[in-house]
Amino acid sequence: MTGRDLTRWATWDEICAQPDIWKDWARTCDFAAHQGWIAQQSFDEVWFCGAGTSAFIGDIIVAGLEGQRGLERFRSVPSTDLVARPQAFLTGRRPLVVSFGRSGNSSESIGTLDALDALAPDAPRLNITCNGESTLAMRQGVNNRVIVLPEATHDSGFAMTSSFSTMLLTALMLFADGESDPEKLHRAAVEFARLFPQFEAAIGAAPERAVFLGTGAMTFAAREAALKVMELSAGAIPCLWDSVLGFRHGPKSFVNDGTLVVVFTSGAAPEAKYEADLIAELRMQFPQARVLAIGPEGDILMEHPDGAVWAAPNAILYAQLAGAYWADAMGLHVDDPFAGRGTLSRVVSGVTLYEVAR
Repeated sequence: MTGRDLTRWATWDEICAQPDIWKDWARTCDFAAHQGWIAQQSFDEVWFCGAGTSAFIGDIIVAGLEGQRGLERFRSVPSTDLVARPQAFLTGRRPLVVSFGRSGNSSESIGTLDALDALAPDAPRLNITCNGESTLAMRQGVNNRVIVLPEATHDSGFAMTSSFSTMLLTALMLFADGESDPEKLHRAAVEFARLFPQFEAAIGAAPERAVFLGTGAMTFAAREAALKVMELSAGAIPCLWDSVLGFRHGPKSFVNDGTLVVVFTSGAAPEAKYEADLIAELRMQFPQARVLAIGPEGDILMEHPDGAVWAAPNAILYAQLAGAYWADAMGLHVDDPFAGRGTLSRVVSGVTLYEVAR
């Protein structure tokens, strides 16, 4: 255990609030009505759009639902890519654009709406946001629907925590195979409570650098985990993320004796064998480094009863907790690690948006 009291930080409260938010949202959100609206729309593909952590939601979903039955093609299209090259993405296409936004007011959220208005005004839009007074919530398109998450998800801290997890779980409830079973959110909440003390006990001192690895959806959960630690430590802990098999192809050069390597295991065949091989290899080659496996058959057991993609929010909990603890230990302002620097802000703004050529 770290023995630190982080209750003075809003970020800590927002991390801890997640299971109660999920359980309440399972009860209050009419997922069936939203699915009914989706079923009535005409589109070629489903695009999951967002910037930063909100873009990683799409990455996790698309990787996690690979091979799912159904006619829809899922794509993760970061709004940062779409805004930079709107014609390349939107010309001649009619996607269902699912936009994620904690604030709903970032430059790229607005730029995405501008691009759709100019190049695909009739394409259906589903905006999922934590801010009911945002541009993403209030600006109307020809055919759009808005899901405003509970106010408690509108994190006041710099790092996205409950906003990320609840937007991800909401989208899974709408697009994963089968009926939108609220028990999946309850199971995730129960697992969160079980894992919390184990994750706290496994944090340890801040590493010199950190690596997060996974397979499939957990590859992109690793991406979000790496970002959380870098954000909360204000870049003092450099982090890398990769797939389990991709890591050997150069990125492994990042590891030294002061590195923490976290592997989110899957428990499924054949990927579990590749994960076990890499864990054993790293422990043999870097005996001074710390290698921590989280997941089925891991050092910290985390089962995936509904599939790995549903376990992603709880896997990332480790990075949320560790990042907050390490930031506090470094004397950083956990709710605003970049305070006084003026380099990064909670909501990205100030990006000049240029007119979309029709």
